[in-house]
Amino acid sequence: MRGDRRAERAIGIALLLVACAAHSVAARAEVGATTALVEYRLVDLLYSTEAVVEAVKQSTVSAQVMGRVVELRVDVGDRVKTGQVIARIDQREAQQQQLASAAQVAQAQANLENARLNVERSRRLLQSNFVSQAAVDRAETEYKAAEAQVRAAQAGSEQASISRGYTTVVAPYGGIVSARHVEVGEMASPGKALITTFDPADMRVIAEVPQERVPELRNSGKVSVEIPSLNRWISVKSTVILPAADPRTHTTRVRLTLPADQSGLYPGVYARAYFSVGQARKMVVPMAAIVRRSEISGVYVVSEKGASSFRQVRLGEPAGDGLVEVLAGVSPGERVALEPLTAGMVERPKRSPGS
Repeated sequence: MRGDRRAERAIGIALLLVACAAHSVAARAEVGATTALVEYRLVDLLYSTEAVVEAVKQSTVSAQVMGRVVELRVDVGDRVKTGQVIARIDQREAQQQQLASAAQVAQAQANLENARLNVERSRRLLQSNFVSQAAVDRAETEYKAAEAQVRAAQAGSEQASISRGYTTVVAPYGGIVSARHVEVGEMASPGKALITTFDPADMRVIAEVPQERVPELRNSGKVSVEIPSLNRWISVKSTVILPAADPRTHTTRVRLTLPADQSGLYPGVYARAYFSVGQARKMVVPMAAIVRRSEISGVYVVSEKGASSFRQVRLGEPAGDGLVEVLAGVSPGERVALEPLTAGMVERPKRSPGS
């Protein structure tokens, strides 16, 4: 019995070692297949500056009538569609105004009918010489005044109807609710903010650059944006340098329009803008190969046999196209792993002293 158990244990250990060896071989093959060459390249010289993301379509929907807020159908973070009802204001006062306007229209129409009959009567009496021409002219003038009163009453009725429609607040465009400024039961008044929304499909980045840099940036052929929180680089769709400067900071605002539908972006996100201002030959590696351990930056250098070892490097500025300058730590011709996590699993163990 005891001998059988020892045999089973030995077989289990052997199988485990075989599996580990197979995993190590597969991992080394994967590392070897996903490497990049450290080399000198002609890359862009970049001028970088801090920036912030904002929505092209961002607005605060405000009340247009006086009344108490009786319903709020959305909250922060909700997605709304164009024309969707987002809030309702008590419409009783607006309804009474509409009824009063309708009554004024009816009264004006009655006055108009009376004036019309008076004109016809005066014209018949004029033919019989029972009234003067002045009386007929006066009747016709009263008829025209009654017509004007009808038009004014109808305009007031339409205005009251429109005001009643303002008690139902709808989304001006599809987007996401970023802020809610009122609660149910609060009083709304014309101009009072209710909901703030933005359209995530249309975003841009705002950067402030020194005035002396503006002529140089006008000729920039390539502009990209880094979103550090998302570890993402985005090529800018279009660039607009505003023709105005801040007299306090002596900076000029630059608008960088991003491609549509950038997931994960919302107004206020920190960004960095990179403007290409020239070219230079630099030693570079892909940013995907960089490993950051606390304040140390490094790469996994892969040998010809597929073994990987961690090596600390000193980095320079980003070089665009997903590359970064390396100032020290590696040499041209060496290969670095593009999947540092996998490379770290098969890192060559360090030998102990004396072994």
